[in-house]
Amino acid sequence: MASKLTGKARNDALVTLKEWKEVPGRDAIQRSFKFTDFTQAWGFMTKVALAAEKADHHPEWSNVYNKVEITLSTHDAGGLSDKDVALAKFIDSVA
Repeated sequence: MASKLTGKARNDALVTLKEWKEVPGRDAIQRSFKFTDFTQAWGFMTKVALAAEKADHHPEWSNVYNKVEITLSTHDAGGLSDKDVALAKFIDSVA
């Protein structure tokens, strides 16, 4: 089970995720993506879904046409963990 990031480790992790924002009232991060069309957004989501399944760590997300909203938090850890940071970095790499 992943451990919740706190203190310096949490701050250091967030510095590396420049496009991600903290979610008010939650120990979570969120990012919005806008693509050319639905097909491109769906293709992006497919890549993320395959990686998330392999890591056994699944995002909270929504899709409307060319927009994708993703929130990451490790429920078992009670907040942000290394799993979220790793998935966010992967998501950034395929966006």
